[in-house]
Amino acid sequence: MGKLCPPLFHYPPFKSKAANLYYITAVAILCATFYGIGIWQHSGGISPVVSSVRLPYQPCTPNFASLSFGTAKDQDSAFAASNNIVTLDFEAHHPADHLIPSPESQLHFPPCDVKYSEHTPCEDVARSWKFNRERNMYRERHCPTQNERLRCRIPAPHGYKVPFRWPESRDVAWFANVPHKELTVEKKNQNWVKYEGDRFRFPGGGTMFSNGANAYIDDIGKMINLRDGSIRTAIDTGCGVASWGAYLLSRNILTMSFAPRDSHEAQVQFALERGVPALIGVFASKRLPYPARAFDMAHCSRCLIPWGQYDGEFLMEVDRVLRPGGYWILSGPPINWEGHWKGWQRTEDDLKAEQDKIEGIARSLCWKKLKQRGDIAIWQKPTNHVHCKANRKVFKFPPFCVARDPDHAWYTPMDRCLNPLPEVADYKDVAGGVLLKWPERLTSVPPRISSGSLEGISAEAFREDTRLWKKRVAYYKLVDNQLAEKGRYRNLLDMNSYLGGFAAAMTRDPVWVMNVVPVEANVNTLGAVYERGLIGTYQNWCEAMSTYPRTYDFIHADSVFALYSGRCDAEDIILEMDRILRPEGSVIIRDDVDTLVKIKNMLDSMQYESRIADHEQGPLERQKILWAKKQYWTAPAQHNQQE
Repeated sequence: MGKLCPPLFHYPPFKSKAANLYYITAVAILCATFYGIGIWQHSGGISPVVSSVRLPYQPCTPNFASLSFGTAKDQDSAFAASNNIVTLDFEAHHPADHLIPSPESQLHFPPCDVKYSEHTPCEDVARSWKFNRERNMYRERHCPTQNERLRCRIPAPHGYKVPFRWPESRDVAWFANVPHKELTVEKKNQNWVKYEGDRFRFPGGGTMFSNGANAYIDDIGKMINLRDGSIRTAIDTGCGVASWGAYLLSRNILTMSFAPRDSHEAQVQFALERGVPALIGVFASKRLPYPARAFDMAHCSRCLIPWGQYDGEFLMEVDRVLRPGGYWILSGPPINWEGHWKGWQRTEDDLKAEQDKIEGIARSLCWKKLKQRGDIAIWQKPTNHVHCKANRKVFKFPPFCVARDPDHAWYTPMDRCLNPLPEVADYKDVAGGVLLKWPERLTSVPPRISSGSLEGISAEAFREDTRLWKKRVAYYKLVDNQLAEKGRYRNLLDMNSYLGGFAAAMTRDPVWVMNVVPVEANVNTLGAVYERGLIGTYQNWCEAMSTYPRTYDFIHADSVFALYSGRCDAEDIILEMDRILRPEGSVIIRDDVDTLVKIKNMLDSMQYESRIADHEQGPLERQKILWAKKQYWTAPAQHNQQE
């Protein structure tokens, strides 16, 4: 083996202090020599030993005599151009003045008068009298113009409290939140709602629910199967306080309840306070704001809708929104008129003629009457239109609609024609595709997608969207402990739901989600949302939603402000969100960081608690997430207002 090299300190130069001093002095002399050569070289002289190439001299200051005076940035640009130098951009792309708004840009909307505490802009009762009363058209949506809009924040009534948590809220609500006793008097004998001290109780009664909504639903369940998952989505027309929909929830049936804002004050408001899905709506001249083939079941319990009038146009609209094989349930006049005609204060002939008219319209729509037992009658829509097209030789009316998109339903006039179902290869096939039973249909590819009806959305894109929203909702709950808390929220709104991925990811929580597909969206996906077993509606967010103030506990807005950029003012959308959000409710907004900075300024000026967080994929994404919480505040006490 060779001899190892000795350590450095064994060499002679490192054996004495004198030797160390000698080497330090030599190194210092060499450094000084090379430093002097460097100075001489850059001053113009060049040592032939160092380099044989002369480096060009660049002046440190521009020749201002050759430049026109302007801004410093102009002078820098001119100097760079004259010397052919690339100018580096050291400007901040998100300067501090973008984050800290100037006083002029601060928005602060004052509270509205307490008389507006239940303001519904597009269904304003005083304003509605200006419109045609024929066919209840005055009760349809009539939104205010830009100049007529309130530019203030809707107050909660004095004494407002956070609603009871589900499922307790199904049966009880605070009186201060919906201070109306009219229904406790008008419907006293029908057990709709009772007033007890500081709260309302909902016994589950209804005009036709003499034994309560649960027993009434059990009677329906004896005629059609309500528990096997084949019926998931339902619509209740003229819903009252929505007890039918409230009690169907225990059977995993999600009901869209609606009623007009009329003399029965606050029906829909009561429903939403109970934690039950509902919207303000009416059968009049326009289509209901839902896609075709949306609901498994439609229901009317003495809803006072004139089904036999206008050539059956209202039943044609029910047919449009019913899925193939769906059910229509009717109880109350004229069903079982033989046993009730005296109590209904109508003649036998009148009631018999009304039922005959309804039966005839149902046959013309190719519906089959399944059963009539007691006060309840049930019809079923065909699974396809193979036989229906053939019998048009017998039923000349209604004809099939031509060149009308059955899914288009925003201010769209109703049809006096039958919307044709998608074509089938065999008379046994289900038009549009078979829907799986709940809960399998939630994650299965909707038939509208698997058939290629939704342009640009493939089955794999749907599956990826489902996976994406599971991750996003998990991230939301990680960052927002209130969303993660079971029971903290009940009524949720997704302002731009696309395929309903957010709602699908929330189905294990005790919540329901109103999925909104904006009418400005590139693809109309609401039909696919319903095929998943979820519910929703169309909406233009430049207008107010057909709901009461303080409807939702939580609002989710994905790219809403990007979608409406240039269409309407962001502050109008923010004011509408504030109107329909409960005190202490929360908002999650996903959008571009520049947009969110502006939205945060608005919310901060409205006394929200807010913060911007990174995208779930990290800080390098331009899209960020804004969390905001509405503070608790109410109108002052009445005596203070008078003073």
